[in-house]
Amino acid sequence: MPDAWRTGDGDAAALLEARHADPFAVLGPHAASGGVAVRVLRPKADAVEAIFDDGRSLELTRRGDSALFEGLRAGASLPAPYRLRVHESGGQMDILDPYAFGPTLGPLDDHLLLEGTHQRLYERLGAHLLTHEGVEGVRFAVWAPNARRVSVVGAFNRWDGRVHAMRRRVDSGLWEIFLPGLGEGVAYKYEILGAQGELMPLKADPVGFAAELRPANASVVARLDGFEWTDAAWMEARGRKDHRRAPMSIYEVHAPSWKLHPDGRYWDWDRLAADLIPYVKDLGFTHIEFMPVMEHPLDASWGYQPIGLHAVTARMGPPLGLARLIDAAHAAGIGVILDWVPAHFPEDAHGLARFDGTALYEHPDPRRGYHPDWKTAIYDYGRKEVQAFLASNALFWMERFHADGLRVDAVSSMIHLDYSRGPGEWEPNEDGGNDNRDAVGFLRRTNAMLAEQAPGALMIAEEATDWTGVSAPVEEGGLGFGFKWNMGWMNDTLRYVQKDPLQRRGAHQLMNFGLLYAFNENFVLPLSHDEVVHGKGTILGRMPGDAGDDWRRFANLRVYYAFMWGHPGKKLIFMGQEFGQWREWSEERELDWWLLEYRNHKGVQSLIRALNRLHREIPALHAADTRSEGFAWIDADDADRSVLSWLRFDGEGGPPVAVLCNFTPIPRVDALIGLPRAGLWREVLNTDAEAYGGSGQGNLGLVTAVAKPAFGQPASAKVLLPPLATIYLVADAWETPDASPEEPHA
Repeated sequence: MPDAWRTGDGDAAALLEARHADPFAVLGPHAASGGVAVRVLRPKADAVEAIFDDGRSLELTRRGDSALFEGLRAGASLPAPYRLRVHESGGQMDILDPYAFGPTLGPLDDHLLLEGTHQRLYERLGAHLLTHEGVEGVRFAVWAPNARRVSVVGAFNRWDGRVHAMRRRVDSGLWEIFLPGLGEGVAYKYEILGAQGELMPLKADPVGFAAELRPANASVVARLDGFEWTDAAWMEARGRKDHRRAPMSIYEVHAPSWKLHPDGRYWDWDRLAADLIPYVKDLGFTHIEFMPVMEHPLDASWGYQPIGLHAVTARMGPPLGLARLIDAAHAAGIGVILDWVPAHFPEDAHGLARFDGTALYEHPDPRRGYHPDWKTAIYDYGRKEVQAFLASNALFWMERFHADGLRVDAVSSMIHLDYSRGPGEWEPNEDGGNDNRDAVGFLRRTNAMLAEQAPGALMIAEEATDWTGVSAPVEEGGLGFGFKWNMGWMNDTLRYVQKDPLQRRGAHQLMNFGLLYAFNENFVLPLSHDEVVHGKGTILGRMPGDAGDDWRRFANLRVYYAFMWGHPGKKLIFMGQEFGQWREWSEERELDWWLLEYRNHKGVQSLIRALNRLHREIPALHAADTRSEGFAWIDADDADRSVLSWLRFDGEGGPPVAVLCNFTPIPRVDALIGLPRAGLWREVLNTDAEAYGGSGQGNLGLVTAVAKPAFGQPASAKVLLPPLATIYLVADAWETPDASPEEPHA
């Protein structure tokens, strides 16, 4: 039959109606009886020619009045390279035919995805600029196993899903296509024909590396490779560090609102780096923690309802700006932690919800797949492909952006089936338990994988329940996190300091109770963004004191901060609280930097600088944060005077630090304390110093201890505890067995 090479009616109709399940079986070049058949679907074209590499051309015939063109190159055989010359009303253009290219993914990708062990899905999925079969272009790949058809659409094809329908990899549900000639900066989405044949809303790429600035929401082709990192020494040293024994003082930042242009526009990453890194360095913080930098549609979510887990938000410019910031932070000796949200995702139509017409990323049972508080979807942690997607995303931020760790949001909601659910609203395990074993397994596997693939990177859990072993190693039955936020400590101590000093006597246990469990986990003490929003006030704003009594309120803040820095556990404070911001934080405005023109606010900032310096330089204040031998009470029970006192040790025989806190406005003269040795003790910190905005009362820098036992210690001293103040004492000329001759200094 002379026309046997022509497209069958069924295939033609399916292509033209954008419902063909395998367009690569029809379109492009195909061996046919008598030569090579070329078929092209090109809406808006008036005529199409195939120009072969040998110089011969073939005018393709339009099928009726449709957008399908086809022709036979008689006597030719495959391969028969060609380009297409497309004639439209606006002129003509030469393009390469995507359907003339072979696959870019392989059977191993299928296998690892289905097995849930593909650690670097971001290297295979998403939009990648590459050279394929000698041609530059973009490979698109997406997972949609239940879809009947997937197309990539954008301005390059007039958002017409008929033009670039993708190749389905049957075994895994991956879809792929290589578009020759496409470049960086192109906006795109996926058009998906769902499981029941329904046309889904256009979807952003789950593994897209960039996105349009909201309210637009398409993904954007972006290049992440080729960045020249200069932090090899930092990364190598990080891999050898035991963070439990290292100083860690974290400055939590919402990047878009730290500072703004005068007209309210966001800074870009480079402008932020130029100011933020020197500021953090000057104040002595060891780490910056960014609230989620992943793309999110709603400013007011602060990033905690992300749509693009692999895309740096467009609010602050192209994604490599963040890489430059992190590289510069490392050069300054500062680590960068990113908040990560694998607990849930918003149900915006362009996102992951019912991605291919089914509950693909979310759990199909709303008792496990829907969050009643946040009105969001919950990932299906039991599905191996979803596990691989999330775990790979965690590694993505560590490998592609050199993030030094992730703070994992809302872990409590992940590991408890009954989180925020009443009776009948959740389904227990077969044995009646409320633990989400799929989520627990996912967290353990992910933490174990990251420990192997990203040496020295931190995994920090925001977890607020009594779950045992959050920061215990996986091999010991724990979840495998490096640290856990100590939410109990935060809630108790804030309740205490909000009270009038006259009422603190009856709440004394709020300040010492935390030491009963302080070493059950590796804790971070968090004064985070959650404590300065939603009507809670700021940390300073919570401090008691009559209107106009700024001295008392600032003194309360100072004694509390020094209490925190002297307490076992790593430190975290949200931006603005380091200088005593009065107004609650809002993502809509920058911090109130003008407050630093005033003595009290400048004094708080100076105190934070001093606390961070002591935290870094005195091993006793950080080296045994997670070990019980690093702490001993002097007096935990002086509720009548609202005084707490304790000793910190480094666990290696180095100089201890005595931390003495007076939570009343009454100076305690000749207060008796116990100390581990007689002799001179230096007062290395006094929050009542005039430099910090205090009244200037103190011990003139020195305290003399005598060999008279007190409070279970072999020596004792009488000290002045200034009003609403904390002081630190360090033994002078302490001899450290087998230590370096160079003593740490304060």
